[in-house]
Amino acid sequence: MPHANAKAAPLKGIKVLELGSLIAGPYASALLAQFGAEVIKIESPRDGDPLRQWRKVRNGTSLWWYSQSRNKKSVTLDLKSDAARDIVHRLSLSCDIVIENFRPGMLEKWGIGWEHLSKTNPNLIMVRISGYGQTGPYRERPGFAAIAECMGGLRYVSGFADRPPVRVGVSLGDTLAGLYGTIGALMAMHHLKVNGGTGQFIDVALYESVFAIMESLVPEYQMLGHVRERTGSALPGISPSNTYLSADEHYVAIAGNGDGIFKRLMRAIGREDLAQDPELADNEGRTRHNAMLDAAISAWTERHPLTEILTALDAAAVPAGRVYTVADIVADPHYRSREMIEQHRLPDGEAIELPGIVPKLSETPGRTEWLGPPLGAHTAEVLASIGIDATELEKLRSAGVV
Repeated sequence: MPHANAKAAPLKGIKVLELGSLIAGPYASALLAQFGAEVIKIESPRDGDPLRQWRKVRNGTSLWWYSQSRNKKSVTLDLKSDAARDIVHRLSLSCDIVIENFRPGMLEKWGIGWEHLSKTNPNLIMVRISGYGQTGPYRERPGFAAIAECMGGLRYVSGFADRPPVRVGVSLGDTLAGLYGTIGALMAMHHLKVNGGTGQFIDVALYESVFAIMESLVPEYQMLGHVRERTGSALPGISPSNTYLSADEHYVAIAGNGDGIFKRLMRAIGREDLAQDPELADNEGRTRHNAMLDAAISAWTERHPLTEILTALDAAAVPAGRVYTVADIVADPHYRSREMIEQHRLPDGEAIELPGIVPKLSETPGRTEWLGPPLGAHTAEVLASIGIDATELEKLRSAGVV
């Protein structure tokens, strides 16, 4: 709900038209909506965004929907209709940003692609998110995060060497693409408003968004012929940094890979001999003896319960932490103190908790004004803003356009 005496949001006055569904495009516009942009989300009049039915559903609506679509305005339009596409044109005239994640060429086929919309609004910024980008031999392939994570190199290095590659438990490729799309839109807006530039489109590919976070993967191969392999829970080339089992069968992540931190860790586990070993004074030496160091740390953690391990390592200023479940997250006082768990009310009055908003701006923080809306909740309001009155709206409804 609106915050009393809240300062103006940093993106107040920015208008965004979202032509997309599910995760990547809608995630990009969600970030803008959380910081004050007016986001008009176009959905099919029949079923709306499929995300409304994904994962856990309560009273017919996905719990994920309430979070990802917060602060957005839902407008229903059948984009296969000429009348609906004309409305998109009219809406785009007053928009700063259009975000879409259709397969390349689809919007052009409908007459609402970049060339069409920018012709009448030369300052328009368009974020185009797809599996493989707007160009190249794969451009027309359907894109999904699971495939992008494979092509981008992430899946191959995820998991244990003697088992098949694994995935992260979220659609990371989609959210990374959404983040890059948002960053691109903000940079393009800066160029337009500060540098006297013009509108432009941002071409974001899911596989490239994954590839962009793969650290030194390419130069290691190009220069040294090194192919990074799966290393389980260890951090390749950095030692010691792994996940260890406690006496009460919990997992604890320990990062002892700084030179000073390593010495403190060894003293905390009673291995002064390793702390003083000149062979282990730097990361290069420790990496050569990584298996031995992991065995020494495991021998210590297996003798102590998790709480004792965390207490001892905290006292020694060694980075360590339990592997959190969602139950751990919602119970953690640090999450609460930093407002990373927000409390809201569903339309029927029942309480719901949502993740807080990131990043935290000191003067103009993001906030949740309302939860993901019912399908078409803002159709009349938004269409009235471009001169469509109640009579015309009813005709559009009868024709199945909205």
